[in-house]
Amino acid sequence: MLRTLLTTLLLLGLIAAAPAIARETGPLQHVPASQSRDLAQIRASKVLRVLVNQSRNSSGEVKGEPVGIEYYRLRALEHFLNARVADGQEITLQIVPRAKEQLIGALQRGEGDLAAPGELLDAGLVQGVGVSAPVLDQVSLMLVGRKGERAFSRVEQLSGRTIALTTASAAGAVIEQINQQLALRKRPLVKIEWVDPTLAVEDVLEMVQAGIYHLTVVERPIAQRWARVMPKLRLDTQLRLSQPQAMRWYVRKDAEQLLASVDRFVAVYRAPDNQDAAFERIYRRQYRVHNPLARQDRQRLESLRAVLQKHGAEQQIDWLNLAALAFKESTFDPKARGTGGAHGLMQITPAAAQRVGVSNTATVDGNVQASARYLALIRRKFFSSPQLNERERMAFILAAYNLGPERVQAMRAEARRRGLNGNQWFFQTERIAMEQVGMGPVNFVNSVNKYFLAFNRERSALERVAKR
Repeated sequence: MLRTLLTTLLLLGLIAAAPAIARETGPLQHVPASQSRDLAQIRASKVLRVLVNQSRNSSGEVKGEPVGIEYYRLRALEHFLNARVADGQEITLQIVPRAKEQLIGALQRGEGDLAAPGELLDAGLVQGVGVSAPVLDQVSLMLVGRKGERAFSRVEQLSGRTIALTTASAAGAVIEQINQQLALRKRPLVKIEWVDPTLAVEDVLEMVQAGIYHLTVVERPIAQRWARVMPKLRLDTQLRLSQPQAMRWYVRKDAEQLLASVDRFVAVYRAPDNQDAAFERIYRRQYRVHNPLARQDRQRLESLRAVLQKHGAEQQIDWLNLAALAFKESTFDPKARGTGGAHGLMQITPAAAQRVGVSNTATVDGNVQASARYLALIRRKFFSSPQLNERERMAFILAAYNLGPERVQAMRAEARRRGLNGNQWFFQTERIAMEQVGMGPVNFVNSVNKYFLAFNRERSALERVAKR
């Protein structure tokens, strides 16, 4: 009786959920698409494999504290499914992070039993699967900009503007419809900038706050959630982009019992009032990216370009990667001083410099040379595998630069043990870093990556200056 009462209270959101989501339970078992796996088979296996959007907005925990928006719903679902079963027969959630555009395909292939995106999915992506009742109903899309810049209240005002979107954003189809209306009126179309796949919705919002991107479109609950930790975001509440839709969960077509249980659950679930407490506390001071191409910083970059290009070319490192690291470490200040003896433009330590044969790091040239050599050493000894693409390779090098190579290699091994992709830092191996160390190294890699992408967007202009 007591157990039933506690479960009911949890579902009504009147008591707090457990402090951390159940740990992933080893490597994924890839189930052939032809094999049925409904609720009976899930109960027999004692594991419900939940495919979640890999973004930090949707899933993940930081040193034992949940920060993903789907965490509480999924934990409550776990309690709901276990409410009336005998001891020893409980189902445990196994979290399986995937890129948003991969969720439905992975579900259809049998790599998970339930897909919980935490965002709206384009209707074209959800063919051939079972669709739940609304997990969150009447969800509208919202235009988000930066405070101090122009606000918008009518769709026509977006004519000729550029909007940054993540892959598989539900806003893509909406903007296409807006462009059809603008074309009929012979007005300039809205341009979509599909961002790099290393960026999730929260990363784009941070870059909007910084002024790197000017506009994006996200679901209203996501915009409101992140605006609480990114105070410079502007939410254009008066602009109506499309009809509200429902956020849903998805199951395989043949999982009728599971779908029925999910529908019963979402009918009674109420989110706890404190579900974002840890999220706000952890992230409030994390998202502090600045625009590295503001006028003064652009001038500083131009003065440093030659030395960054020289040592980048010597070590076969894109000079814009060095520029991004320099901006993160010192905001292009050669006189910057850090902790542990780190100093200069690249914040290199004397010990690291000596390891690569550079004795004088007091000059800009020596500082950049030591850093470039040290990055190249890390790449050569630990991350030279052809299985790594170049963006992921650089992310691992940066993580090792921050944490130490051996520790990052141990995290890759742990990621593989969990069924995560040990060759992917963003959203995969970084989950291990978030759990073990916290947001510090994850934020470091993400910030440098965003600065690189900001520079890379203007590569031709930055390099054209050099050729005059």
